[in-house]
Amino acid sequence: MKTKIFCDIADIKTIKKFNKKKLVKGFTTNPSLMRKAGAKDYKKYSKDILKVCKKKPVSLEVFGDNYFEMKSQAMKINSWGKNIYVKIPIINSKGNFTGKLIKELNNSNVKLNITAVYTSTQTNKILRLINKKTRVIISIFAGRAGDSGKDPLPQIINSIKIAKKFKNVEILWASVREPYNYLQANQIGCHLITIPPSIIEKIENFGKSFDALTKETVKAFLVDSKKSKFKINY
Repeated sequence: MKTKIFCDIADIKTIKKFNKKKLVKGFTTNPSLMRKAGAKDYKKYSKDILKVCKKKPVSLEVFGDNYFEMKSQAMKINSWGKNIYVKIPIINSKGNFTGKLIKELNNSNVKLNITAVYTSTQTNKILRLINKKTRVIISIFAGRAGDSGKDPLPQIINSIKIAKKFKNVEILWASVREPYNYLQANQIGCHLITIPPSIIEKIENFGKSFDALTKETVKAFLVDSKKSKFKINY
């Protein structure tokens, strides 16, 4: 199985560009990316994204912080298109597990992307609640785990293992830090990985030899030194 690549972006122009790439199988967004992209009206901006990306899956996140807000937002977001996965954080800002909401949405045939997951224990809590029909993505934040000095690989590997009985569940490697993360995800059999555009472009250039990389690096040093007009008087 080859890990499928999603593009993690909310900028409309970038989505238009990357939607044309066969390598990119879907898109993930979040409120932070929306804000950076200049979105003022969440519904309008989301629908603009969906006009561009009509067939590939698009994850759109709720931004409420309690059960009633999140459920209301989730149902509205879900109504905007058949290719939508509604992103629900595994807990709210107070640390309360969103299990009740996850179960209700799952049983209402709402496709979910459950986000801000870090451990296989959390994955298991989700799996205990969901059915084996409605599609679910579980997003594990590998990069952020690594940033805190923790190895995310055992958590992702175990999550993949315990999710095998669920044909409707895919484990997603989130918060990518470098192109090599894609190779790691592929090696462990991770279903999905969501990647910023700049790193996807680097993945497209995979295959250069070490000799070519050495030459490319030295040339870059030379260009920068000439631009800097450095001199050492002898």
